[in-house]
This record gives sequence, C-alpha cells and structure tokens, in this order.
Amino acid sequence: MIWNRLRLTLEMIKFEHSVFALPFALTGALLAVRQGGIPWSAAALKFAWIVVAMVAARSAAMAFNRLVDASIDGRNPRTRTRHLPAGLLSRAFAWAFVAASAIVFFGAAWALNTLCLRLAPLALGIVLFYSFTKRFTAFSHLVLGFSLGIAPAAAWIAIRGSLDVRILWLTAAVTLWTAGFDIIYACQDYDFDGREGLFSLPRSLGIAGALRAAQVLHILMIACLAALVVSLDLGLLAIAGIAAVAALLIYEHHLVKPNDFSKVNAAFFTMNGYVSVLFFLFWAADIFLIRRGA
Repeated sequence: MIWNRLRLTLEMIKFEHSVFALPFALTGALLAVRQGGIPWSAAALKFAWIVVAMVAARSAAMAFNRLVDASIDGRNPRTRTRHLPAGLLSRAFAWAFVAASAIVFFGAAWALNTLCLRLAPLALGIVLFYSFTKRFTAFSHLVLGFSLGIAPAAAWIAIRGSLDVRILWLTAAVTLWTAGFDIIYACQDYDFDGREGLFSLPRSLGIAGALRAAQVLHILMIACLAALVVSLDLGLLAIAGIAAVAALLIYEHHLVKPNDFSKVNAAFFTMNGYVSVLFFLFWAADIFLIRRGA
C-alpha cells in the first residue's frame, strides 16, 4: 500500500521532470565553486544538499499545484485523469506530502548555511504562489519561470553564503526559457481557459501570437546566457553549449504550429529535458576541463 502510494505520488508530481531545473541549479553551484576560495572536496556535500533542497521544493510545489487546481483539472478533458480528480490519491495524503516535502526542504536549507535558511520561506512562497497566478494574470508563465529561475542563484548562495549579481543572468535565462516553453504548453488549453475565465498569454495574444512571444523569450534567453559567458569569462565549451541550446530551441519551435499541437509533448518534455542536460554538460566541461586544465 505504501509503495503504491509512493508510486502514484511520484507520478502526480511528475518527478522525472526535476531534470528541467536541477541541471541549471548545479551549474550555478559549479560556477560558484569556480570563483575560488572553496575547495571542490568541501563543496561535494553542499552539492548533495542542493539536490535534496531542489527536489523537495519542487515536490512540494507540484503537489500543492495539484491540490489548488484539483477542481479545475477535473473539468478539463486533458487533465481530468490526474490523480486527485480521478480519486487515485486523497487530498489529505497530498497535503501531508506537501508538508513532508517542505520540512525536508527547510532541513536541507539549514544544512547548507544560515542565509539559505533565512531565504527558504521566501523561496518556497514563490514556488507555491505560482499555483494561483493563472486566476488573475496572463503572465503566470513568467512567475513559473522565476520559480525555476531562482534555482541557480539559490545554489550560488548555498555554496558561497552570499549572492553575486552576475549569476542573475542565469536566473533570467532560466526564467525566460521556462516561460517560453510553458506558453507553448498552455496553447493546448486555449479553449478551456476561455470557458473557465483563466488567464494565459495564448488567451491574451491568440495562439499564433503566443507562439511568437515564446520565440522572443527564447531569443532573450540565449542573449542572457551570452551575457553570463562574458561576465564570468567562460570559454569555448560554454559558448558551444549555448549554440546547442539554441539549436534545440529552434527545433522545439519547429515542432509546434498554431494549428498542430500533435507534437507538443515532444516539444515540451523531450526537447527541454535535452536543453537542460546538454547545457549542464557543456558548461561543466568548460569549468572542469578548461579552467582546471584536466
């Protein structure tokens, strides 16, 4: 029974999608160590706690989102089979999971440093707040983006105990990237959102306009990554990573047309998983191989 509930819970929160933000957080941590003054061996344990904090915060946010949206999901043909509206998990269990995840998150923040613990309520508040935004603003996509975008800055703080404003270029990049692909995904619910009175950029701009807005956001993401390369004096592998990300995003936008969303899952899940993982691999290689002479 317990294992079945665990399996259903991991399905509910789409645990495998932790890959979206986690590589960017780890990149932020690597960049923080690269700045010097902190031995790589001493940072290893912090990396582990960063992973715990990231997974716990995302798990709490996803379960909370499912709770807040349960009634809406039950009326949406695309989402009515989700675990709460379908009765596969109870609301009481989901609330208990949110609480447990939040406790783990605060424990990880405490293990990292004092500033992380002080900022933990704010960070958790931001990721939970997103769940309400589509009820009153078309810019909910940017709020979701910022919820993921704070991850690399938080990882920098976790390593160094302070914030360097240069890492905010990566926060901006992740915010824009996430908002862009969330706009693409939200196009599927254009008709439903209109009936329910929910807000989104597809509802405000139309599907074609929203897809163009997503393209602009992804162009700006690339610009932010380029600014980060310059500000932190990164090397050719980091630049190659940006090129790889740009190529993947171009292909992502090629998959989705205003009148054809048959490939939206490939655009949303598959391509963005590749974006985050490849970005991390290229930038980690730049940090380790170029900067350490390996």
